[in-house]
Amino acid sequence: MLHHLSGRAKAGILISVIAGMLLSALDQTIVSTAMPKILVDLKGFSELSWVVAAYLIAQAVAVPITSKLSDIFGRKVMFFFNVFIFLLGSVLCGLAPNMPWLIGARALQGIGGGGLAAAAFTIIGDIFTPRERGKWTGLIAACFGLASVVGPLLGGYLTDNLTWRWVFFVNLPVGAIALTIAWFALPNIKRDARGKIDWFGCLALTATVVPFLLALIWGGSKYAWNSGQILGLFGGAAIMLVIFLLIERMAEDPILPLRLFKTPSFALVNTIIVLTAAMLFGGIVYIPIFMQTVLGKSATNSGLLLLPLMFGIVFGSIISGQITSRTGKTRTIGLIGLSVASGALYLLSRIT
Repeated sequence: MLHHLSGRAKAGILISVIAGMLLSALDQTIVSTAMPKILVDLKGFSELSWVVAAYLIAQAVAVPITSKLSDIFGRKVMFFFNVFIFLLGSVLCGLAPNMPWLIGARALQGIGGGGLAAAAFTIIGDIFTPRERGKWTGLIAACFGLASVVGPLLGGYLTDNLTWRWVFFVNLPVGAIALTIAWFALPNIKRDARGKIDWFGCLALTATVVPFLLALIWGGSKYAWNSGQILGLFGGAAIMLVIFLLIERMAEDPILPLRLFKTPSFALVNTIIVLTAAMLFGGIVYIPIFMQTVLGKSATNSGLLLLPLMFGIVFGSIISGQITSRTGKTRTIGLIGLSVASGALYLLSRIT
Protein backbone atom coordinates (compact mmCIF):
# COMPACT_ATOMS: atom_id res chain seq x y z
CA MET A 1 0.00 0.00 0.00
CA LEU A 2 1.20 3.53 -0.75
CA HIS A 3 -1.21 5.51 1.41
CA HIS A 4 1.74 7.53 2.77
CA LEU A 5 2.47 9.26 -0.56
CA SER A 6 2.20 13.02 -0.75
CA GLY A 7 -0.80 14.65 -2.35
CA ARG A 8 1.33 15.77 -5.29
CA ALA A 9 2.61 12.25 -5.93
CA LYS A 10 -0.90 10.82 -5.74
CA ALA A 11 -2.13 13.47 -8.17
CA GLY A 12 0.56 12.49 -10.68
CA ILE A 13 -0.35 8.82 -10.38
CA LEU A 14 -4.05 9.63 -10.78
CA ILE A 15 -3.36 11.60 -13.96
CA SER A 16 -1.45 8.60 -15.35
CA VAL A 17 -4.31 6.27 -14.49
CA ILE A 18 -6.92 8.59 -16.00
CA ALA A 19 -4.87 8.94 -19.21
CA GLY A 20 -4.75 5.15 -19.59
CA MET A 21 -8.42 4.75 -18.73
CA LEU A 22 -9.30 7.48 -21.22
CA LEU A 23 -7.43 5.60 -23.94
CA SER A 24 -9.34 2.40 -23.25
CA ALA A 25 -12.74 4.05 -22.75
CA LEU A 26 -12.47 6.35 -25.76
CA ASP A 27 -11.95 3.42 -28.11
CA GLN A 28 -15.06 1.61 -26.90
CA THR A 29 -17.28 4.62 -27.60
CA ILE A 30 -15.65 6.24 -30.62
CA VAL A 31 -16.07 3.07 -32.69
CA SER A 32 -19.84 2.84 -32.14
CA THR A 33 -20.79 5.74 -34.42
CA ALA A 34 -18.34 4.60 -37.11
CA MET A 35 -19.55 0.99 -37.08
CA PRO A 36 -22.24 1.30 -39.80
CA LYS A 37 -19.72 2.81 -42.26
CA ILE A 38 -17.16 0.13 -41.36
CA LEU A 39 -19.68 -2.63 -41.99
CA VAL A 40 -20.64 -1.17 -45.37
CA ASP A 41 -17.06 -0.54 -46.46
CA LEU A 42 -15.80 -4.01 -45.46
CA LYS A 43 -19.08 -5.74 -46.42
CA GLY A 44 -19.49 -7.33 -43.03
CA PHE A 45 -22.97 -6.68 -41.62
CA SER A 46 -23.36 -10.36 -40.77
CA GLU A 47 -20.20 -10.14 -38.66
CA LEU A 48 -21.22 -7.10 -36.58
CA SER A 49 -21.37 -9.08 -33.35
CA TRP A 50 -17.83 -10.36 -33.90
CA VAL A 51 -16.36 -6.85 -34.06
CA VAL A 52 -17.82 -6.11 -30.64
CA ALA A 53 -17.36 -9.60 -29.21
CA ALA A 54 -13.69 -9.91 -30.20
CA TYR A 55 -12.83 -6.87 -28.10
CA LEU A 56 -15.00 -7.87 -25.13
CA ILE A 57 -13.87 -11.52 -25.06
CA ALA A 58 -10.21 -10.52 -25.14
CA GLN A 59 -10.84 -7.88 -22.49
CA ALA A 60 -12.67 -10.33 -20.22
CA VAL A 61 -9.79 -12.79 -20.39
CA ALA A 62 -7.08 -10.12 -20.08
CA VAL A 63 -8.36 -8.36 -16.95
CA PRO A 64 -7.55 -11.04 -14.33
CA ILE A 65 -4.40 -12.21 -16.09
CA THR A 66 -2.81 -8.79 -16.57
CA SER A 67 -3.84 -7.82 -13.04
CA LYS A 68 -1.89 -10.77 -11.66
CA LEU A 69 1.08 -10.00 -13.89
CA SER A 70 1.10 -6.41 -12.62
CA ASP A 71 1.30 -7.73 -9.04
CA ILE A 72 4.43 -9.66 -10.02
CA PHE A 73 6.23 -7.40 -12.52
CA GLY A 74 4.91 -4.03 -11.37
CA ARG A 75 2.16 -1.60 -12.33
CA LYS A 76 4.37 0.60 -14.50
CA VAL A 77 5.81 -2.27 -16.54
CA MET A 78 2.38 -3.70 -17.28
CA PHE A 79 0.92 -0.24 -17.96
CA PHE A 80 3.48 0.30 -20.73
CA PHE A 81 2.89 -3.22 -22.06
CA ASN A 82 -0.88 -2.71 -22.19
CA VAL A 83 -0.61 0.68 -23.92
CA PHE A 84 1.79 -0.77 -26.51
CA ILE A 85 -0.51 -3.73 -27.24
CA PHE A 86 -3.51 -1.41 -27.46
CA LEU A 87 -1.80 0.99 -29.88
CA LEU A 88 -0.54 -1.90 -32.03
CA GLY A 89 -4.11 -3.19 -32.25
CA SER A 90 -5.33 0.31 -33.12
CA VAL A 91 -2.91 0.63 -36.03
CA LEU A 92 -3.89 -2.81 -37.35
CA CYS A 93 -7.60 -1.89 -37.06
CA GLY A 94 -7.02 1.30 -39.03
CA LEU A 95 -5.24 -0.65 -41.78
CA ALA A 96 -7.83 -3.46 -41.93
CA PRO A 97 -8.64 -4.52 -45.53
CA ASN A 98 -11.37 -6.98 -44.52
CA MET A 99 -13.52 -8.13 -41.60
CA PRO A 100 -11.37 -11.05 -40.36
CA TRP A 101 -8.37 -8.69 -40.11
CA LEU A 102 -10.46 -6.11 -38.23
CA ILE A 103 -11.86 -8.74 -35.83
CA GLY A 104 -8.37 -10.04 -35.02
CA ALA A 105 -7.03 -6.53 -34.48
CA ARG A 106 -10.00 -5.72 -32.20
CA ALA A 107 -9.11 -8.76 -30.10
CA LEU A 108 -5.56 -7.42 -29.76
CA GLN A 109 -6.97 -4.07 -28.71
CA GLY A 110 -9.14 -5.85 -26.16
CA ILE A 111 -6.09 -7.37 -24.46
CA GLY A 112 -4.51 -3.94 -23.99
CA GLY A 113 -7.81 -2.27 -23.12
CA GLY A 114 -8.62 -4.88 -20.49
CA GLY A 115 -5.23 -4.40 -18.89
CA LEU A 116 -5.63 -0.62 -18.80
CA ALA A 117 -9.10 -0.84 -17.27
CA ALA A 118 -7.85 -3.22 -14.58
CA ALA A 119 -4.81 -1.04 -13.87
CA ALA A 120 -7.01 1.94 -13.09
CA PHE A 121 -8.75 0.23 -10.19
CA THR A 122 -5.77 -1.73 -8.85
CA ILE A 123 -3.66 1.44 -8.63
CA ILE A 124 -6.52 3.26 -6.88
CA GLY A 125 -6.48 0.44 -4.33
CA ASP A 126 -2.71 0.83 -3.92
CA ILE A 127 -2.63 4.52 -3.08
CA PHE A 128 -5.92 5.20 -1.24
CA THR A 129 -7.51 3.78 1.90
CA PRO A 130 -10.76 1.79 1.51
CA ARG A 131 -12.87 4.73 2.71
CA GLU A 132 -11.24 7.11 0.19
CA ARG A 133 -11.57 4.83 -2.80
CA GLY A 134 -15.24 5.55 -3.48
CA LYS A 135 -14.79 9.12 -4.64
CA TRP A 136 -11.71 8.31 -6.70
CA THR A 137 -13.22 5.29 -8.42
CA GLY A 138 -16.19 7.58 -9.06
CA LEU A 139 -13.77 9.95 -10.79
CA ILE A 140 -12.45 7.09 -12.92
CA ALA A 141 -16.02 6.16 -13.86
CA ALA A 142 -16.68 9.81 -14.70
CA CYS A 143 -13.61 9.68 -16.95
CA PHE A 144 -15.29 6.83 -18.81
CA GLY A 145 -18.41 8.97 -19.04
CA LEU A 146 -16.38 11.87 -20.44
CA ALA A 147 -14.87 9.55 -23.05
CA SER A 148 -18.39 8.41 -23.81
CA VAL A 149 -19.40 12.02 -24.48
CA VAL A 150 -16.39 12.85 -26.64
CA GLY A 151 -16.12 9.44 -28.33
CA PRO A 152 -19.40 9.29 -30.29
CA LEU A 153 -19.07 12.93 -31.40
CA LEU A 154 -15.44 12.55 -32.43
CA GLY A 155 -16.16 9.22 -34.09
CA GLY A 156 -19.04 10.72 -36.04
CA TYR A 157 -16.99 13.75 -37.09
CA LEU A 158 -13.99 11.68 -38.24
CA THR A 159 -16.24 9.25 -40.11
CA ASP A 160 -18.19 11.98 -41.91
CA ASN A 161 -15.24 14.26 -42.71
CA LEU A 162 -12.24 11.93 -43.06
CA THR A 163 -12.68 8.17 -42.95
CA TRP A 164 -13.64 5.58 -40.34
CA ARG A 165 -10.00 4.46 -40.17
CA TRP A 166 -9.15 7.62 -38.23
CA VAL A 167 -11.29 6.49 -35.28
CA PHE A 168 -8.47 4.01 -34.66
CA PHE A 169 -5.51 6.16 -35.65
CA VAL A 170 -6.62 8.90 -33.23
CA ASN A 171 -5.60 6.57 -30.39
CA LEU A 172 -1.92 7.08 -31.25
CA PRO A 173 -1.49 10.66 -29.93
CA VAL A 174 -3.65 9.85 -26.90
CA GLY A 175 -1.48 6.83 -26.18
CA ALA A 176 1.72 8.86 -26.58
CA ILE A 177 0.45 11.35 -23.99
CA ALA A 178 -0.49 8.53 -21.60
CA LEU A 179 2.98 6.95 -21.91
CA THR A 180 4.75 10.28 -21.36
CA ILE A 181 2.79 11.05 -18.19
CA ALA A 182 3.23 7.52 -16.84
CA TRP A 183 6.98 7.58 -17.47
CA PHE A 184 7.43 10.45 -15.02
CA ALA A 185 4.60 9.92 -12.53
CA LEU A 186 3.77 6.22 -12.20
CA PRO A 187 5.84 4.13 -9.75
CA ASN A 188 6.45 0.47 -10.50
CA ILE A 189 4.35 -0.87 -7.61
CA LYS A 190 4.78 -4.60 -6.97
CA ARG A 191 2.24 -6.23 -4.67
CA ASP A 192 3.59 -9.78 -5.03
CA ALA A 193 7.06 -9.73 -6.59
CA ARG A 194 7.68 -13.37 -5.61
CA GLY A 195 4.31 -14.57 -6.86
CA LYS A 196 3.91 -17.31 -9.43
CA ILE A 197 1.87 -17.17 -12.63
CA ASP A 198 -1.04 -19.60 -12.53
CA TRP A 199 -0.75 -20.73 -16.15
CA PHE A 200 -3.20 -23.63 -15.82
CA GLY A 201 -5.70 -21.26 -14.24
CA CYS A 202 -5.21 -18.78 -17.11
CA LEU A 203 -5.88 -21.47 -19.71
CA ALA A 204 -8.91 -22.82 -17.85
CA LEU A 205 -10.33 -19.30 -17.43
CA THR A 206 -9.94 -18.63 -21.15
CA ALA A 207 -11.58 -21.95 -22.00
CA THR A 208 -14.49 -21.01 -19.72
CA VAL A 209 -15.10 -17.45 -20.87
CA VAL A 210 -14.73 -17.88 -24.65
CA PRO A 211 -17.40 -20.58 -25.27
CA PHE A 212 -19.78 -18.94 -22.78
CA LEU A 213 -19.61 -15.57 -24.56
CA LEU A 214 -19.82 -17.21 -27.99
CA ALA A 215 -23.02 -18.96 -26.91
CA LEU A 216 -24.51 -15.64 -25.81
CA ILE A 217 -23.47 -13.98 -29.09
CA TRP A 218 -24.66 -16.72 -31.44
CA GLY A 219 -27.76 -17.78 -29.50
CA GLY A 220 -30.97 -16.65 -31.18
CA SER A 221 -29.14 -15.18 -34.20
CA LYS A 222 -26.77 -17.60 -35.91
CA TYR A 223 -28.15 -20.67 -34.11
CA ALA A 224 -31.33 -21.38 -32.16
CA TRP A 225 -31.01 -21.29 -28.38
CA ASN A 226 -31.87 -24.99 -28.15
CA SER A 227 -29.54 -26.03 -30.98
CA GLY A 228 -26.72 -28.49 -30.43
CA GLN A 229 -24.11 -25.81 -31.11
CA ILE A 230 -25.36 -23.42 -28.41
CA LEU A 231 -26.08 -26.12 -25.85
CA GLY A 232 -22.64 -27.58 -26.56
CA LEU A 233 -20.95 -24.24 -25.96
CA PHE A 234 -22.84 -23.71 -22.70
CA GLY A 235 -22.03 -27.28 -21.63
CA GLY A 236 -18.35 -26.87 -22.49
CA ALA A 237 -18.21 -23.59 -20.55
CA ALA A 238 -19.85 -25.24 -17.53
CA ILE A 239 -17.37 -28.14 -17.57
CA MET A 240 -14.41 -25.78 -17.89
CA LEU A 241 -15.79 -23.64 -15.05
CA VAL A 242 -15.72 -26.66 -12.74
CA ILE A 243 -12.16 -27.47 -13.87
CA PHE A 244 -11.14 -23.83 -13.35
CA LEU A 245 -12.56 -23.80 -9.82
CA LEU A 246 -10.73 -27.03 -8.97
CA ILE A 247 -7.46 -25.62 -10.32
CA GLU A 248 -7.86 -22.40 -8.36
CA ARG A 249 -8.69 -24.33 -5.21
CA MET A 250 -5.44 -26.30 -5.43
CA ALA A 251 -3.19 -23.59 -6.92
CA GLU A 252 -0.39 -22.25 -4.73
CA ASP A 253 -0.91 -18.72 -6.06
CA PRO A 254 -4.32 -18.65 -7.82
CA ILE A 255 -5.19 -16.06 -10.44
CA LEU A 256 -8.61 -15.65 -8.78
CA PRO A 257 -8.60 -16.48 -5.04
CA LEU A 258 -11.93 -18.18 -4.35
CA ARG A 259 -11.98 -16.89 -0.77
CA LEU A 260 -13.01 -13.49 -2.16
CA PHE A 261 -16.46 -14.86 -3.00
CA LYS A 262 -17.09 -15.66 0.66
CA THR A 263 -17.54 -11.91 1.15
CA PRO A 264 -21.18 -11.04 0.26
CA SER A 265 -20.32 -7.49 -0.82
CA PHE A 266 -17.72 -8.76 -3.30
CA ALA A 267 -20.24 -11.05 -5.02
CA LEU A 268 -22.94 -8.35 -4.97
CA VAL A 269 -20.77 -5.61 -6.43
CA ASN A 270 -19.52 -7.84 -9.26
CA THR A 271 -23.10 -8.84 -10.11
CA ILE A 272 -24.08 -5.17 -10.28
CA ILE A 273 -21.10 -4.41 -12.52
CA VAL A 274 -22.08 -7.17 -14.96
CA LEU A 275 -25.70 -5.98 -15.19
CA THR A 276 -24.73 -2.33 -15.49
CA ALA A 277 -22.20 -3.02 -18.25
CA ALA A 278 -24.80 -5.02 -20.18
CA MET A 279 -27.23 -2.10 -20.08
CA LEU A 280 -24.62 0.53 -20.88
CA PHE A 281 -22.91 -1.14 -23.83
CA GLY A 282 -26.20 -2.28 -25.30
CA GLY A 283 -27.20 1.35 -25.71
CA ILE A 284 -23.80 2.63 -26.82
CA VAL A 285 -23.41 -0.02 -29.54
CA TYR A 286 -26.92 -0.34 -30.98
CA ILE A 287 -28.46 3.15 -30.73
CA PRO A 288 -26.05 4.66 -33.33
CA ILE A 289 -26.63 1.70 -35.65
CA PHE A 290 -30.40 2.16 -35.36
CA MET A 291 -30.07 5.90 -36.02
CA GLN A 292 -27.94 5.49 -39.14
CA THR A 293 -29.30 2.33 -40.78
CA VAL A 294 -32.99 2.67 -39.90
CA LEU A 295 -33.56 6.43 -39.62
CA GLY A 296 -30.87 7.46 -42.12
CA LYS A 297 -29.12 9.95 -39.84
CA SER A 298 -25.45 10.89 -40.14
CA ALA A 299 -22.74 9.46 -37.90
CA THR A 300 -22.38 12.85 -36.19
CA ASN A 301 -26.10 13.07 -35.42
CA SER A 302 -26.14 9.56 -33.99
CA GLY A 303 -23.29 10.59 -31.71
CA LEU A 304 -25.26 13.61 -30.52
CA LEU A 305 -28.14 11.35 -29.51
CA LEU A 306 -25.87 9.65 -26.97
CA LEU A 307 -24.99 12.91 -25.21
CA PRO A 308 -27.79 12.77 -22.58
CA LEU A 309 -26.74 9.22 -21.68
CA MET A 310 -23.12 10.24 -21.26
CA PHE A 311 -23.85 13.35 -19.21
CA GLY A 312 -25.91 11.13 -16.93
CA ILE A 313 -22.94 8.77 -16.54
CA VAL A 314 -20.56 11.60 -15.60
CA PHE A 315 -23.01 13.17 -13.13
CA GLY A 316 -24.04 9.86 -11.57
CA SER A 317 -20.45 8.60 -11.21
CA ILE A 318 -19.18 11.70 -9.43
CA ILE A 319 -22.19 12.09 -7.11
CA SER A 320 -22.44 8.40 -6.20
CA GLY A 321 -18.69 8.23 -5.54
CA GLN A 322 -18.86 11.16 -3.14
CA ILE A 323 -21.91 9.76 -1.33
CA THR A 324 -20.32 6.32 -1.03
CA SER A 325 -17.10 7.73 0.47
CA ARG A 326 -19.01 9.79 3.03
CA THR A 327 -21.67 7.27 4.03
CA GLY A 328 -20.26 3.87 3.07
CA LYS A 329 -23.68 2.79 1.73
CA THR A 330 -22.52 0.98 -1.38
CA ARG A 331 -25.47 -1.43 -1.48
CA THR A 332 -28.08 1.35 -1.42
CA ILE A 333 -26.33 3.38 -4.12
CA GLY A 334 -25.99 0.32 -6.36
CA LEU A 335 -29.64 -0.68 -6.04
CA ILE A 336 -30.86 2.87 -6.69
CA GLY A 337 -28.67 3.11 -9.80
CA LEU A 338 -29.88 -0.21 -11.18
CA SER A 339 -33.52 0.73 -10.53
CA VAL A 340 -33.20 4.05 -12.35
CA ALA A 341 -31.34 2.47 -15.29
CA SER A 342 -33.92 -0.33 -15.58
CA GLY A 343 -36.78 2.16 -15.67
CA ALA A 344 -35.02 4.20 -18.34
CA LEU A 345 -34.41 1.11 -20.46
CA TYR A 346 -38.10 0.24 -20.23
CA LEU A 347 -38.98 3.71 -21.54
CA LEU A 348 -36.47 3.28 -24.39
CA SER A 349 -38.14 -0.01 -25.30
CA ARG A 350 -41.43 1.84 -25.90
CA ILE A 351 -39.97 4.08 -28.64
CA THR A 352 -41.83 3.66 -31.96
